[in-house]
Amino acid sequence: MKEPLLSDIESLVHDLYRQIEVIAGSGKYVIYGHSMGGLLACLLARYIRSKNLPLPLHIFITGTSGPSAPSRREKKRHLMNSDDFVAELKELDGMPDGFLEDRELVKFFEPVFRADLKAVETYMYEEAEPLNIPLTVITGTEEGLIKEEIGMWQKETYHPVDFSEMPGGHFFIFKNSHNILRIISDKISSHRQNAAFAG
Repeated sequence: MKEPLLSDIESLVHDLYRQIEVIAGSGKYVIYGHSMGGLLACLLARYIRSKNLPLPLHIFITGTSGPSAPSRREKKRHLMNSDDFVAELKELDGMPDGFLEDRELVKFFEPVFRADLKAVETYMYEEAEPLNIPLTVITGTEEGLIKEEIGMWQKETYHPVDFSEMPGGHFFIFKNSHNILRIISDKISSHRQNAAFAG
């Protein structure tokens, strides 16, 4: 709680790397990210590659368009006044019932949410060599994402991206957690089988 908030993508990626550096060095891991976390997952993998450490076996991404999607920078929610900002959070429908009605909670967490949104909304895409990592991208049917922008994930990997949809809005992951975990488990099992076959 005493740490300064991180409000730019580069700082967030570096912070994530510091936390998983030991795991990344050991190999045999996957990365999962939802929404902003999906962007961070991709950029974290790029950063791990720059350190010449073993790359994740797979990246799983839910609820977001590709990093190069133009619409990422269209909204400026982090600059909204407090009332409009809270209304925007309600639209996302990812908070527990009553959370955004508690003024003390909102006062405490609003700067955190603003910092996250500022990081995403000020992120400037940079072209890079595609990752040699399989990607699975799952989005909600009612998220309002642009299909072509979801497809932009293909720019980030040499592998054909496994795209799929599940019913729901931006936080469809809550009602589809079992199916998402099954997909992740199946992919990991497939990697293990391929490794055993290659060995």
